[in-house]
Amino acid sequence: MVTAKVRAVDGADQPFQAMTIERRDLDTQDVLIEIKFAGICHSDIHTARGEWGPVNYPLVPGHEIAGIVTAVGSEVTKYKIGDRVGVGCMVDSCRECANCKKGEEQYCHKGNVPTYAGVDKYGQPTQGGYASHIVVTEDFVLGIPDNISLEHAAPLLCAGITTYSPLRTWNAGPGKKVAVVGLGGLGHMAVKIAHAMGSEVTVLSQSLSKKDDGLKFGADHYYATSNPETFQNLAGTFDLIINTVSAKIDIDAYISLLALDGTIVNVGAPAEPLSLNVFSLISQRRSFAGSMIGGIRETQEMLDFCAEHNIVPEIEIISADQIDEAYERVLASDVRYRFVIDTSTL
Repeated sequence: MVTAKVRAVDGADQPFQAMTIERRDLDTQDVLIEIKFAGICHSDIHTARGEWGPVNYPLVPGHEIAGIVTAVGSEVTKYKIGDRVGVGCMVDSCRECANCKKGEEQYCHKGNVPTYAGVDKYGQPTQGGYASHIVVTEDFVLGIPDNISLEHAAPLLCAGITTYSPLRTWNAGPGKKVAVVGLGGLGHMAVKIAHAMGSEVTVLSQSLSKKDDGLKFGADHYYATSNPETFQNLAGTFDLIINTVSAKIDIDAYISLLALDGTIVNVGAPAEPLSLNVFSLISQRRSFAGSMIGGIRETQEMLDFCAEHNIVPEIEIISADQIDEAYERVLASDVRYRFVIDTSTL
């Protein structure tokens, strides 16, 4: 086994502590990765603080992982020692159900194995990327293109694919009007990707404080949702709305902004339920949908797309000692736009 240095929490209200854990011995198709950088996702915070249900502590969060292959199992064919690789939000699935066979492992009927806070096929709890090393089966490892640095690649493994997948699924592209709700870690990636796909992009944010950034990232328009006139003036405008915020919002108000046959897709996951008036949908044959990351094939496609279009997240690199502070800053929307842990500081 490999002993990994980690940062873990031992309870919902506990600070991060330096610990060590044992990673499993390499199976024949496993890859050992020395983690170089790990992004901080809002999901990490929800999970670490027990907001999405019971958690088996201690917990090592982190599903935005970038590093270097340092060992491979005897049957590994996809990667070799020295390769630049990433790991996202899942590390396995049943591989047998209809969704897995379609390359949609994130929707595995038996439940995919999350990178942390899950249980693997060996019956062991999974621990994530706030760590020096991780062992993952090769089929759930991604190749990082040469022109994307490891620190910038890490957030693409969640924030990138979480926004790329619905944009691709609902056919964002030339002639489509796409709105992005929120300009945070997810939102700024949605803007960059939708722009690269050729869509006309609008940011809908509480205020205009990030307007300059939004326009720099590729938005064509930027509106403050705190202004009631925004909802009046933009009624019936958008083909697609990507809602990236992890907080309760007035869904009916945003549905009113959709054109005929338009769709609003939730990728943010608030802890509390959302409600809507079904007449908001019926009146213009609108749809309210959800989307959760992407399959391994689509995630690799996203990485290659970002490499081709020179898309990278805006990041702030922090040390392991700053994780608790970073969590509070994420909750206060005080990050532009993704924290990335330099795991050499573990």
